[in-house]
Amino acid sequence: MSENGSLRRGRPGYDQQGILEVAVAAFNQYGYDATSMGVLADRLGLSKSAIYHHFASKDEILERALDDALSALEGVLGESGATRGRAADRLEAVLGGAVHVLVEKLPSVTLLLRVRGNTEVERRALARRRAFDRAVTSLVEEAQAEGSLRSDIDPSVVARLAFGMINSIVEWYRPGGKEDADRLAGDVIAIALDGLRMPTSNRVEELIERGPA
Repeated sequence: MSENGSLRRGRPGYDQQGILEVAVAAFNQYGYDATSMGVLADRLGLSKSAIYHHFASKDEILERALDDALSALEGVLGESGATRGRAADRLEAVLGGAVHVLVEKLPSVTLLLRVRGNTEVERRALARRRAFDRAVTSLVEEAQAEGSLRSDIDPSVVARLAFGMINSIVEWYRPGGKEDADRLAGDVIAIALDGLRMPTSNRVEELIERGPA
């Protein structure tokens, strides 16, 4: 991205977004540090100079990819479901929205989750990710204070465990499977907020009402 934030217009016949998608796939496959501009040129079937016509550096490609994932996640916090109503409902909206972002932007989110802060671009991305995590933790605190969530677990632990589950999706999710984004978001919310075990009293009552088999 240029200093004024605008996208560069590439040479006719070359698509900047296409270059970005191929680059992200290569970064995820080989690792960012191990992926040279030469490797990208080979995968694209372009000369390095053609890539430089679109992006000033490999760091700029990385920055664009990480911004794509982070902007989408940050956008979830501003959606109506995440800004109105009970804190527990807003938290549910954020968790579900994050799952949708992961599914829709799987390659760039995968890249974001592998960032370790080795460059200034990566450190800026990690700072934005930590700010997002703090916002989620604050929502958990609010939900605990209003009595919607159990309060015997540290809010930061709740947020980390919930997003640990969401982030793990990148390791096994494949588009086109039996679970779409809506179903997957519902499953995550059910486990994170409702849990799997039926309360003992409810289970006993259900068995009594059902009667002998």
